[in-house]
Amino acid sequence: MQTLYSYKGSESDDFSKDQKFLLFSISNMYNLYLLLISLLLEVRKRAEKDLLKKQQKHLATAEDRDPNRKFINNQLLQLLSNNLELKHQLESHKINNWELDNEYVDVIFKAVRSSELYKDYMQTRVSDFKEDKQFVIDMFKEIIAPNDKLYEYIEDKNLTWLDDLPTVNTTILKLLRKAKANSDPSHFVPKLYKEDEDKQFAIDLFKKTLLNRSALNKEIDKKTKNWDADRIADVDYTLLQMAICELQKFSSIPVKVTINEYLEIAKEYSTPKSSIFINGILDKLVKEYNDSGALNKIGRGLL
Repeated sequence: MQTLYSYKGSESDDFSKDQKFLLFSISNMYNLYLLLISLLLEVRKRAEKDLLKKQQKHLATAEDRDPNRKFINNQLLQLLSNNLELKHQLESHKINNWELDNEYVDVIFKAVRSSELYKDYMQTRVSDFKEDKQFVIDMFKEIIAPNDKLYEYIEDKNLTWLDDLPTVNTTILKLLRKAKANSDPSHFVPKLYKEDEDKQFAIDLFKKTLLNRSALNKEIDKKTKNWDADRIADVDYTLLQMAICELQKFSSIPVKVTINEYLEIAKEYSTPKSSIFINGILDKLVKEYNDSGALNKIGRGLL
């Protein structure tokens, strides 16, 4: 939607650069995943350095000399730290942000250490994998994901990351919840695309929407004759183009799935009334296509 929205050319222009940007922005989501999962590793390292520094004090207390290492020994954090596949991905994608911007690691570490969650966890010195996993899940969900400083950092580094952030955070929490003490290393190195067809779908939807823009706009115009064109939000126009393209050109996607997807996107990115407007237009078009036999959907339950 964003790539199509920002496209200023015509149907006949070369849009290879725009397609390249589309695929780059999608693949860059994986870098955000690696960035955030590596933050867990860096916070653990920061905690270890903190304990070592206290032990080396000239006037070290008994607690300094024999600290509670429960956080450092957290079994899930150790599982991540020892994951060679994850380490390889971090190196190959050149995720070294926290070495350059380590003040943000300090911000998160201090937030963790000052939290009641951490204090409760550190009441004992030993734990099992279940307790360790639950602590990491809660730490990520309650302290890391909602941190304002981290949010600002991500926004400054890459504008497209802000839209990806909810998806990436949800993915990380899902992986943490499913982690086991003997999890395969690949568990924390997920595929960007679940299936190869997913990548091709993104390309096809982008191309077909652009190549059929004039025809798609005519479909929209027929159903908005009583609307002043200036009153229709540009985002709504883009979403309608994409939705109508899906209805016409993608026979395997159920009508309800198409409509629901674009209504959700409209709620997130457009005006408060956009979803109602878009739903009305699409509902009329679907009925018209059904009556004329133009809605060619393959398989059961696709209407």
